[in-house]
Amino acid sequence: MEFLVASGIGVLTAAGLYLILRLRTFPVIVGLSLLSYAVNVFLFASGRLAANAPPILNPYKADATYTDPLPQALVLTAIVISFGMTAVIVMIALAAYLSEKDDRIDMTEETGEDA
Repeated sequence: MEFLVASGIGVLTAAGLYLILRLRTFPVIVGLSLLSYAVNVFLFASGRLAANAPPILNPYKADATYTDPLPQALVLTAIVISFGMTAVIVMIALAAYLSEKDDRIDMTEETGEDA
């Protein structure tokens, strides 16, 4: 099971990095979303979830297993923040597209003259 989760995190990270390196705004936004999903799965997997275990300790059972609630709270917070940041990035990309009529991300300046 650990190999499957680690492979999933690796695939999400690789796909996110590949899409971030594209020269269009939409693949960059999707790549950032995939990277945030990879981080969320990593944080969630770091909690070592136990099946059917409560998120608090039972003081009356010495050998009780429990699920750590901190990674779950971190992932929930990260989901909310990444959703808000994705909305902001989409609005910035939409404004850039409407002003330039193109969604390419080029760092070179185009002049009207041939060099």
